[in-house]
Amino acid sequence: MEEFLTTIVVPLFWLVLPMLGLMVGLLIMLAFLLLFDRKIWAAVALRRGPNVVGPYGLLQSFADFFKFVLKESIVPSGANKVIFLLAPLVSFTLAMGGWAVVPVANRWVVADINVGILYLFAISSLGVYGIIMGGWASNSKYPFLGSLRSAAQMVSYEVSIGFVIITVLLVAGSLNLSKIVDAQAGGFWNWNLFGILFPMGIVFFISALAETNRPPFDLPEAESELVAGYQVEYSSTPYLLFMIGEYLNIVLMCAMASILFLGGWHAPFEVAPFTWIPDIGWFVIKIWVMFFLFAMVKAIVPRYRYDQLMRIGWKMFLPFSLLWVVVTSGYLLALDKLH
Repeated sequence: MEEFLTTIVVPLFWLVLPMLGLMVGLLIMLAFLLLFDRKIWAAVALRRGPNVVGPYGLLQSFADFFKFVLKESIVPSGANKVIFLLAPLVSFTLAMGGWAVVPVANRWVVADINVGILYLFAISSLGVYGIIMGGWASNSKYPFLGSLRSAAQMVSYEVSIGFVIITVLLVAGSLNLSKIVDAQAGGFWNWNLFGILFPMGIVFFISALAETNRPPFDLPEAESELVAGYQVEYSSTPYLLFMIGEYLNIVLMCAMASILFLGGWHAPFEVAPFTWIPDIGWFVIKIWVMFFLFAMVKAIVPRYRYDQLMRIGWKMFLPFSLLWVVVTSGYLLALDKLH
């Protein structure tokens, strides 16, 4: 019995503990990010936003959570019930699984693998399946059209994001996310955003908006055209799982932006009082700053037409990102020759 505890139970406990800690921390932060999103949107429109449940409305997201959980879950009579209920679970699981390789601080990562970027590519590619499954299993034309739009949109902008990440890998010389962050240590002037990769930071930000179906690229969920996209027929907990999965992907993109371009957990100045804030504190601050930019775009920029969305992805970002891969390679080669 003692051998069983020491060889299986204890290692399993230390493996599961960081996963549970990361999941609980993410879900709690997500509740307040949702409130933050709604407050920003309300402030831009000169409204109050949520302000009734709890002090300053701080408990609004938790009230919404219990509302969704306690409501009746309705499955359309013509739907494929197994796939209909499996789709939101797939979306939520894949969105949460992507965080396994994200370093939130120095040596604070569930799986510090050397191919973390490739893992994230694989997870983000699989995320399309949950949306397609949900749209097809609903047995209705509106969610099916919304899921097809969403799949086309996500695949289109994944190409640009891929070339953006290639330039970051060229500069950092590693596929490991922790090493990419460490390559930007020493102050904000060493961050990738303030060097040759500045244009790619802009491309990444806009592509992340399209990849996560955020306004102004929320065409799959355009209420005026498709009712509510691939989740028209969903209610209660399955709808909640779709929404949590979508927002987890948004926060993941904010985290990736901070890791790839904003120095990750490193402070902008390596001197006091900036060094008094712990590593994870700087990482969370950068996530909130990026999420603020996402929320401001949602509140200010009008929605694009679908042909405009595709034109930006294929005719502007794809050739530009390809060109910048060549420019970055030439720049690094020239630096190597000089040294």
